[in-house]
Amino acid sequence: MLMWIIVGIVVVIVVGAIYIYNGLIRSKVRVDEAWSDIDVQLKRRYDLIPNLVETVKGYAKHEKEVFEKVTETRTQAMNANGLEAKGKAENMLSDTLKSLFAVAENYPQLKANENFMKLQDELTDTEDKIQAARRFYNSNVRDFNTKIQVFPNSLLAGILGYKARDFFQTEESEKEPVKVDFEEK
Repeated sequence: MLMWIIVGIVVVIVVGAIYIYNGLIRSKVRVDEAWSDIDVQLKRRYDLIPNLVETVKGYAKHEKEVFEKVTETRTQAMNANGLEAKGKAENMLSDTLKSLFAVAENYPQLKANENFMKLQDELTDTEDKIQAARRFYNSNVRDFNTKIQVFPNSLLAGILGYKARDFFQTEESEKEPVKVDFEEK
């Protein structure tokens, strides 16, 4: 009788460990998938930016500094490694894109250009998708971090070396209103 109790306890522990392990794996895969969604949208943005810059260049030839800054921050964002560095680089890129659109405001013919309008709409759509992907990623990170920290999951997560993931956060500067200055240069 004692042997059956011991066997029953072992079976319950093994089944519980398998259940916890599979849940941890599912959560980890969801976080990785969510990051991949962000990566896809960022790639789309990187591909749109050169076309947008070239279109604006045709109308605003003397805004060289803005074009260089956009190109520079795009390169930094593409080459950033790690979540924190990627987040900062992406936030800088968003800021420089805002300055590019602010420059476009000075050129009515550019704003009326069909190609520019299409690119601007695509970039806006991509920005919206990046924000949605960030929210999806952060919700999966929240679920994963919770899962690895609750008992008894924390026991197995610690043994397997799972660590809490970082959220993809917005810089404080992103939360401030955009300042536009149209002084003549």
